[in-house]
Amino acid sequence: MAAKVNVGIIGCGNIFPQYINGCRAFEILDVVAVADIDLSRAQARAKEFKIPKACTVAELLADPAIEIVVNLTVPQVHAAVSLDILRAGKHVHGEKPLALRREEGQEVLAIAKQKGLLVGCAPDTFLGGGIQTARKLLDDGAIGAPVSAVAFMCGHGPESWHPNPEFYYKQGGGPLFDMGPYYLTALINLLGSVKRVTASARISFPERVATSKEKNGLRIGVEIPTHVSGVLDFESGAVGTVIMSFDTWAHHLPLIEIYGAEGSMSVPDPNTFGGTVKTRRSDAKNWEDNPLTHSSTVGRGIGVADMAYAIRTGRTHRASGELAYHVLDVMQSLHEASELGRHVMIESTCAKPSALPTGLAAGTLDSA
Repeated sequence: MAAKVNVGIIGCGNIFPQYINGCRAFEILDVVAVADIDLSRAQARAKEFKIPKACTVAELLADPAIEIVVNLTVPQVHAAVSLDILRAGKHVHGEKPLALRREEGQEVLAIAKQKGLLVGCAPDTFLGGGIQTARKLLDDGAIGAPVSAVAFMCGHGPESWHPNPEFYYKQGGGPLFDMGPYYLTALINLLGSVKRVTASARISFPERVATSKEKNGLRIGVEIPTHVSGVLDFESGAVGTVIMSFDTWAHHLPLIEIYGAEGSMSVPDPNTFGGTVKTRRSDAKNWEDNPLTHSSTVGRGIGVADMAYAIRTGRTHRASGELAYHVLDVMQSLHEASELGRHVMIESTCAKPSALPTGLAAGTLDSA
C-alpha cells in the first residue's frame, strides 16, 4: 500500500463535511489540519470532525508535514489561495472553478509547473460509478460513435436555501460557473475536448431576494448572466447543446443525453457519484437500465485520493488542472460568444482523463 499523504483543508463552509468524509474513505489520505479566515470556525470544524489541528491559513501553509492542501474557499479567491498554496511548496486540489479568468488559471498552472507540483480541481464526480459506467459503455461502443449530446441544468437559483447566496450572483457565480463545471467536465470525460462554442446569455432579473433562513429578505444585485444557452463543437465531431439556468421554475428536460450512430444514452446527474445509466439501441423498443460497472459509494475527495496516488507513483491524476482549465476556457468563451455575437474558438485542449478500471477495492485506487 502506498504511504499516506497528509492533507490540510482551507475553508470550512457548506461543502466541508462532504470533503472530510470523502477523503476519510481513502486509505492513502490523512486529514491532519484545517484552517479558515475565521479561526473560530476552523476550531469548531476540527472539534466536530475530530481533526487534530485547527490553525490559521499561514500556519497550515507553513506545516512541512502537509503535502496536499484542499482549497474550499469562495470562487472569487480560488486562484489567489491556490497560488499561495503552490508558493508554499504544496500540491493543491481546489473547488470549482479553477479560477474566474483564463489569466488566473494560466498563472496557477504555470507556477505549479515551475515548482514541480500538481494541481487538481473539482468536480471529481465524473469518477463516480454513474459517469464511469457511461464512459465504459461509450468506450465499448454501446451506442456507436457519438454524434451529439445535450446537457441541461435548470432551476431558480440558490437564494431560497443557501445560507450565503450573494456570491452566486457576482462575477464567478451564475449557473454556468457554479454548475457548468459538473456538466462540462462530464461531457469532456465522455466526448473529449471542445474546439468551438457559441451562445446566448442574459441577466433575466437584475435583483434577487433571498428567502433562506439566514439571509431572508436580503436583496442581491445580479452581475452575471443567469441563463446561458450554448452550442459546443467537440474535437471528435460531436455537437453539444447546453442550457444552464437560474431562471427556470420547472421543466421536463434530461440531465445529460448522448446520441450515437447506433443508439442513445441517458447519463445520470453529474453532481452525484451514482445514478442509473440508460441506453436504447437503434434496434430496441425500450430503454434499458445498465448495472453500474464502478462503485457509486465514493464521494468528494476521490479526486484528492487520485492525486495522492499520482504523487506516490508518478502516474497522471484525472481531475487535473489542465482539465479544469479547459472547462474554465469553455465557460469564459460561452459568455464571450454571447457578448460578441459569434463563434469563439477554444485555444486550450486537454486529453480525456483515463477511465477508471473496474473492480477497484473500496477505499483504494492502488491499481488505477
